[in-house]
Order: sequence, then structure tokens, then C-alpha cells
Amino acid sequence: MSTRFGSGVPSPCIDVCRMDAASGWCEGCLRTLDEIAAWSTMADDERRAVLDRLAERRVVWQQRPAAPR
Repeated sequence: MSTRFGSGVPSPCIDVCRMDAASGWCEGCLRTLDEIAAWSTMADDERRAVLDRLAERRVVWQQRPAAPR
């Protein structure tokens, strides 16, 4: 029996909760606000789709120009 709500896919949150204004992504987990808000009600397949997008975002995030100091 399967349930609607995801339970087997853990959150990618690392407790660094700051939103990057330029990208709209959390600086810790790289999710959008909508993805963060919906996470607890997502099915596991939806969560895995978000995780797949995070892998792509990580590449973009690592290639962004360094912030001026």
C-alpha cells in the first residue's frame, strides 16, 4: 500500500536557510521557496524530481561569480 505523502526521501536541508536574491534558491539546499514549502506534502517521486533539479543547480551555483568582498 502506498501513501500520497513522501516518507522515504529525506529533505536536502542543511540548516543554512538564506535565500539568494539573484537565483531565488536557498543558499544551503538550493531549493526554491515553493519547493521548500511543498516538501512535506510531496510524494517520494516528486521529491526525487526536486533532488534531480538540485544536482543541476549545484553545477550552476558552483560556477557563479564570487561575491565582492
